[in-house]
Amino acid sequence: MKKWILMAGSAALAVSQISLAFADNIPASLIKKAQQEGEVVSVGMPDSWANWKETWHDLKTKYGINHRDTDMSSAQEIATFAAQKNNATADIGDIGFGFAKVAKAKGILQPYKPTTWNDIPDWAKDPDGYWAMGYTGTIAFIVNKNLVKHIPHSWHDLLKGKYRVTIGDVGSAAQANNAVLAAAIANGGSEKNIEPALKFFAKLAKQGRLATNDPSIANLEKGEVAVGIMWDFNALNYRDQINRNRFAVLIPSDGSVMSGYVSIINKYAPHPWAAKLTREYIFSDAGQINLARGYARPIRTDVKLPADVKDKLLPNSEYKNAQPIKDFKVWQQNAKRLPQLWQSQVLIYQQ
Repeated sequence: MKKWILMAGSAALAVSQISLAFADNIPASLIKKAQQEGEVVSVGMPDSWANWKETWHDLKTKYGINHRDTDMSSAQEIATFAAQKNNATADIGDIGFGFAKVAKAKGILQPYKPTTWNDIPDWAKDPDGYWAMGYTGTIAFIVNKNLVKHIPHSWHDLLKGKYRVTIGDVGSAAQANNAVLAAAIANGGSEKNIEPALKFFAKLAKQGRLATNDPSIANLEKGEVAVGIMWDFNALNYRDQINRNRFAVLIPSDGSVMSGYVSIINKYAPHPWAAKLTREYIFSDAGQINLARGYARPIRTDVKLPADVKDKLLPNSEYKNAQPIKDFKVWQQNAKRLPQLWQSQVLIYQQ
């Protein structure tokens, strides 16, 4: 875990010089303290999600910081921080925007503002530095062309098919919750009125077409997902990892929702300086480009993306009917009610 610290004489100096060479505007004192800890432990930040893999690789090669992750939903991340407290195992997490204020209210976060703080829009960060959005995502469809003859381009199209539709763990996972909101918006609803979405998915359940599995890369590769509803960055990433020609990825033409994920640092983090260095890197130019390589749209619009990275993303025309969350407070309240509403108004019809 900390073997690099034990390197003697000139070798240790070389590592230090290499790290500082990559530091950009990151404070040298922060780098030094993080290197003394030698490790960062994350939750909900697996290699396959939004290209975290390259960020973990960079932290290792540039600063000598080792990394471990346990994949979790947003709700599970918050519960883990709250339950472990002084016996914490995790340092940093990545949770859906809708969970950000919940996490802060529980008193389980510690604040840290990276040096690029002023480049992050005000709406996408906590004024005290307890959380900040690193990237945005828009709810998309991923379609297995081997299983679906007529590709659905809208929510309306989904109801006309014979294939099963996979949404994931509604009530727990931010991705699945936002899929519900996207369906609501496309069918005349809003953050305040998600009834159209519940009715929509109830119709799928009554048809026996609502799948209960998760739209994970493993399930997609095995052919167990005909149509998955997920963030665009995940859908594009999974498509290219498995077989670009096997899947179609699109934003539903009749409406979708744009949101994002925020960085949180555990108040009880066993490696707090490494966690802060990680946040610094996430919001640096290099970290933002890493996220874009994972098909996520960086929150910092001042970062210039390389041409090959731009080519990974969907064209802007796909997003013409996607809208950001307009009433965050109301959506947060409805998101809390989703587990019960999903059970009583959708899963009750599951066949």
